[in-house]
Amino acid sequence: MESINLKAAIPEVFAQRADIMSDVWLKDLSFEKNKLYLVEANSGTGKSSLCSYVYGYRKDYQGRIFFDQQNIRTLNVKAWVEIRKKHLSLLWQELRLFPELTALENVQLKNKLTGFQKRKQIEEWFDRLGIDDKKNVLVGHMSFGQQQRVALIRSLCQPFDFLFVDEPISHLDDSNSQIMSELLMEEVKRQGAGLVATSIGKRMPLPYDSELRL
Repeated sequence: MESINLKAAIPEVFAQRADIMSDVWLKDLSFEKNKLYLVEANSGTGKSSLCSYVYGYRKDYQGRIFFDQQNIRTLNVKAWVEIRKKHLSLLWQELRLFPELTALENVQLKNKLTGFQKRKQIEEWFDRLGIDDKKNVLVGHMSFGQQQRVALIRSLCQPFDFLFVDEPISHLDDSNSQIMSELLMEEVKRQGAGLVATSIGKRMPLPYDSELRL
């Protein structure tokens, strides 16, 4: 996948509004590999909806979204499984971790499906993110900031052409935000991928190629 293209896309709930001022909605917009994008938004303007539409989780939008030249509405279940396994990764705002599993088990659950990262690499990320001592702690007993770091590691345990991260540092201090940004950039560059990060005020400190206002 080389590009993700939005053509006059807009959440159905906003479709009748005449006051939409956005760099994304109702525009002809492309996200391309090897580029970094920041999507800044106010709460309630469709930031997480955008991620859900691109990931195929929700379809309540008007307009069209393409992966290269293919309208994503035409993709069947088998195609979506392949795309989410090899081409598209998403760090959800609400994280979607399993609280009854440990931090490491949550990561391994993804990595066993893909076989993409070595155990040594995963353990190195836990250490760099300051949660090495939390590997065997149930996620439900961890703070939200600690869970965000676990979710980031999980999102990197697969090949991807594009990585979407939805408010990934909302509960992190500046030091951990910087470490997370560095780690993320290393993997994005290694894979030659595109990155789309969202923010409602606290942005990842990255050299963005384009900054968009939702």
